[in-house]
Formats: sequence, structure tokens, C-alpha cells
Amino acid sequence: MAHAAERIGDRWTLLVVAALLVGPRRFGELADDVPGIATNVLARRLKNLERAGLVIARPYSRRPPRVEYQLTASGRDLADALRLLASWGARNSGGKDPRRHETCGTQMEMIWHCPTCERDVTEGDSEVRYL
Repeated sequence: MAHAAERIGDRWTLLVVAALLVGPRRFGELADDVPGIATNVLARRLKNLERAGLVIARPYSRRPPRVEYQLTASGRDLADALRLLASWGARNSGGKDPRRHETCGTQMEMIWHCPTCERDVTEGDSEVRYL
């Protein structure tokens, strides 16, 4: 947990990663997608995410130099963790409704699944260990 918090543990970084889950974004698009973030803070968070290997900056113009940002495979791996955090936040916000399945309206839930045994497990299951 300490390693994860060190790499992505502040509010703005999580919101930037969440905005990039949709797909590659240019700096201005990210500034629009993350309301309230100052441009200097956004630039620093993007540099930190690049150093951490979670984001790649791909040039799309040489004059003037411009880049678009996209998540690496490691950055995309954060999607499930962000979904869990968003779900927890919605349930505990007092006002926002948690994510719901569009077809039937049922509240979505995250589950743990072992792909080897092909079965779902619960957090309290004695077979669940954090390595």
C-alpha cells in the first residue's frame, strides 16, 4: 500500500489517471477533464506519472512541440482500483448514486475472481492472502 500511495497517492494524480482511462488526451483536454486543477500542478503530476512508468507522452507536433498523454499497461492496471475507490466514494458521499447497470438499473459491485480456479472469492475467505 505504501508503494502505491507513493506513486499515485494524491487527489490530483488519481483524477488525472481516471481521465486518461478514457483514452489518450492532450494537455488542454486533461485540464478540462480534471476541473479545478492548476496547469502547473497538472504538468507536475504528468511528469511524475511519466517517471513512475504509468504515462507515456507522445509527440503529435514538432512546431510548436506538443504531446498527448496516454496510460501505459501499468497505468491501465489501475482501472479496477479506481473503480473500487469511485464506488466507495459514491456509497459514502451522502448524495451521489453508485454506478448502475444501464440495462436493468442494478447497482454494480466489484468481485474477486480466481482465473485459475475459475471461481469467485470473498474478502473474508481464508484462501485470500496479500503477498
